[in-house]
This record gives sequence, structure tokens and C-alpha cells, in this order.
Amino acid sequence: MNAWLRAQLHCEQHNQGYVLITIVALKGSSPRGVGSKMLVTLEAQFDTIGGGHLEYKAVAEARKRLQQGGTTHLLDYALGANLGQCCGGKVSLMFEVFSQTKMPVVVFGAGHVGRALVPLLAQLPVQATWVDGRYDMLPNELPQGVTAVHEEHPQDHIVDCSPGTCYLIMTHHHGVDMALTEAVVKRNDAGYLGVIGSVTKGRKFKQRLAAKKVPQQQIEQLNCPMGKAGIQGKQPMEVAIAIAAQVMHLYQSLATEGEVKLDKYVHTMEIEEHV
Repeated sequence: MNAWLRAQLHCEQHNQGYVLITIVALKGSSPRGVGSKMLVTLEAQFDTIGGGHLEYKAVAEARKRLQQGGTTHLLDYALGANLGQCCGGKVSLMFEVFSQTKMPVVVFGAGHVGRALVPLLAQLPVQATWVDGRYDMLPNELPQGVTAVHEEHPQDHIVDCSPGTCYLIMTHHHGVDMALTEAVVKRNDAGYLGVIGSVTKGRKFKQRLAAKKVPQQQIEQLNCPMGKAGIQGKQPMEVAIAIAAQVMHLYQSLATEGEVKLDKYVHTMEIEEHV
């Protein structure tokens, strides 16, 4: 298996952003042929499109696009004196940007609802992490793709989460739920914050946050009860289905926004000349 292909598999499995660079056209001489690929992450690169200053410039361009966010783009490079390569040809490179492809979802709590919910999330295109402070609660065998984290103080895990994470809080203790909620609200970068419970519980949590001088705009991130409106029922699986439906709505909305941006980009994309 090619090095770039192994790296792509690793990035997809670990939800790591990357750029795939492909030689799509040639004029004259070039160190590598059409179809040659390399993969670039923020920290590493795999395979080669020919080395030299061309590759150096391409890697720098890839990392810039990965940091700034982008989609597919074509760039032309002349292999002349300016690039320190004497091939005398011209190379067209395609940059395909793959940001974190799956929405991160963190489930706090391995009780009845958590055990019903996590297998559902494992079947969805999300990156699911399951956190609990009790050693004996997280199952030994996990659904494929789910990462389990034992954290004595579950709120300590929040510092490791990515911006835009979907937080689903359903622990065995209201005090732990409150500590988690406060930590997420203070980060102020959640994609979604849901806490299991009643309207009364949600109102009390918001009052406690307000008493701690948390800005109202941040407090409004909290959804309690959580889950897709209109799905009724109090059985663990019924609650889990409502929450899974909310997660589906979130990632489908993100996908729609991405498609709109891509459509606008494709209609305005220009091929740039780089020397």
C-alpha cells in the first residue's frame, strides 16, 4: 500500500485533517508523472511529488489551506529557475482539503440511556467518545469506532475536546452534570450542549450559571431537556433515539452549510499561476 494511502486511512480513522496533493497535468519534463500523490498534515507529509522546491512550496500551500479551511483547488507551477528546478516543465497540482470529517460527539455517563445511545451513535458518521468516572461502568467491548475514556473527574476531559464538539451530558449525579455544564458553557465553543433531565432541571442549571455571573448568551447554549423535539417517551431507548435524532440534525445541517459554501466556491474558482 502506498504511504499516502496508509496515511489517509490513519487520518480518517482518527478524524485528522489532511490535504491530498495530486499531479493532474504536465507540460515538458517533471520528476514525477501524472497521478502521483502525496498527503500532507499539519505535522507531517507522506510520499512525494518529486521533491525539491516544488514539493516545498506545495507542502507550504497545503498547510496554509488546511489551517484556513478550503476545498479543492488547482495551481500551476513552472519548473524553472525560480523554483530551483531545471526540468523546464510545468506542473498542475490539485489540492484536496479534508478537514476533520466527522463531528465530534462526547457522551458523559454510562447509565441506561448512555448504553442505549452509544451503539446508535456508532452507526452514524460522527466521532463518538464515551466518558465516565466509574471504572466498572464502561463496557469492556465497545462498538466499533467508539473511544472510551475513564476520567475520575469527567469535567477534566473537556479541556481535550475540539471546538464544535457536541456534548451530551447524562451522568448519574446532578452535581457532576452541573460541573460538566459549567465547564462547557465557559469554553463557549460547543457545537451543541445537551443535558438529560426535565424543564425544571434546565431552569435550575441556568439560574445557577447566572448566579456565577456567566453571561446570558453563554447560558443559552444549554439544552435541557435535550433531544429532537416531537419524539416522546421516557424509556432509555426512546430517550436515546430522540438524542440520536438531534445529533443527526446537527451533522446534516453542517453538511448542508458545507455544500452551499462549496457550490459558491466552484462557481468562482480560478486556476492561479505560481512561479
